[in-house]
Amino acid sequence: MAEEESAAELREKLSRATQLLLFKHHMQPGAKAWELRRALGRNYEQILKILGGELGKLGLEVKRISGGEENSESDRYYVTLKGHPTLTEARTFGWRIDDMAMLTVALAYILSKAGKAPLKEVERVLEEKFPRWRVESTIDRFIRRGYLSEDDEGLLYVGWRTRAEVDQRTLLGLLLGKEKKEEGKETLGEKSGEQKTGSAS
Repeated sequence: MAEEESAAELREKLSRATQLLLFKHHMQPGAKAWELRRALGRNYEQILKILGGELGKLGLEVKRISGGEENSESDRYYVTLKGHPTLTEARTFGWRIDDMAMLTVALAYILSKAGKAPLKEVERVLEEKFPRWRVESTIDRFIRRGYLSEDDEGLLYVGWRTRAEVDQRTLLGLLLGKEKKEEGKETLGEKSGEQKTGSAS
């Protein structure tokens, strides 16, 4: 009987954890460590581990996003996709191609500046390819959704949601790889140009 009650209690806690993580009850999705501790008890991390195993079968995972301090009660737990979504999947989530491009450029610029960059600089970079009105509204939306973060001095940082959903190392690797390829093409182009010039003279 005790085992049945324990199993029933576990099912109830798993159900409560799922509700807290999947259904939006704040401005931001997910739940903080202190909320989960209050709702699920001291062993909330074990409950989340079990839930993570079940969600893994559906291609999802539970991620813990640091609030700044180690093992902080303000850390946020959030459910996201396992691995990298395809372009088609991203579009089904409501992402426009140009929005994805803007976020990629903004993140790449911020990461290239050691993790922080003035808002005005990021806007200026984006305005080379997109209309100003679109850039301003899209950056505001990225900040509201947690992909970017802005401080009182007008500096942009990588937001908590980017830390949960974007593999920053892979992103930088892809961008650096592209730059190297472009540099290689340029060098080959220069060499072929030099050879043509040499043969003509």
